[in-house]
Amino acid sequence: MTTLGALYLIPNTLGDDDRTAQLPWVLPSETIAQAAKLKHWIVEDAKTARALLKAIDAVSPLACTIQEMQMSEWRGAARNAKYGDLVKPADLLKPLLAGNDMGLMSEAGVPGVADPGAELVLAAHKLGAQVKPLVGPSSILLGLMASGLNGQSFVFQGYLPQETQERSAKLKQLEVESRKAQQTQIWIETPYRNTAMLMACLNALAPQTLLCLGVDLSLPSEMITTLSIADWRKRYPSEAACASLQNRPTVFLLLA
Repeated sequence: MTTLGALYLIPNTLGDDDRTAQLPWVLPSETIAQAAKLKHWIVEDAKTARALLKAIDAVSPLACTIQEMQMSEWRGAARNAKYGDLVKPADLLKPLLAGNDMGLMSEAGVPGVADPGAELVLAAHKLGAQVKPLVGPSSILLGLMASGLNGQSFVFQGYLPQETQERSAKLKQLEVESRKAQQTQIWIETPYRNTAMLMACLNALAPQTLLCLGVDLSLPSEMITTLSIADWRKRYPSEAACASLQNRPTVFLLLA
């Protein structure tokens, strides 16, 4: 009887800066060494996966060339179906059944957190395969660690609504929930909407509410700042004033 392979959850870097330079700061040597051994991969984006593997190869030689690896893309069942791709998680995990270890890699950060990889992890559990999470950067935890906000009670909200009125209503709801439970509320945004999100916060939230922005986490350009909404309004009185935040990966954290 063939022993099932294990599914290794391989963290990726948080930015597109030189990944070889980033690796010593964001991935432990054991994570790098294990990733270098794997020949079977499921990735969110093949281009970013190959970029990380190329950087890993410079530190710990890969077991085979990137071209020889079996690499499948998975962007989530709903998103795949939208583009006519009806492949199921179990189909992608077939190498596990043959006894091969596999790697699951997010486009950025850790698999399964703000990432479609959770569907594959659940499918691996249903197969009875071992799931092995490896240590690496999570913008959510890095932001929380550095925010000074409540790290004992917090909720990650994913993405907030894009429509202006719905987004403002959601922010006010999160503020009420935070104040009631003394709970940090965390969310992320598509980088090109950063300034719109910040302006929405400044317009919708109470002056005394604390807001943290974790920008370019783990990168040389990293900026982490916690201020009251009143102080953020002084710093960024208009959308044009906060243009420097645009197109930079950002985590938003709120405590009322």
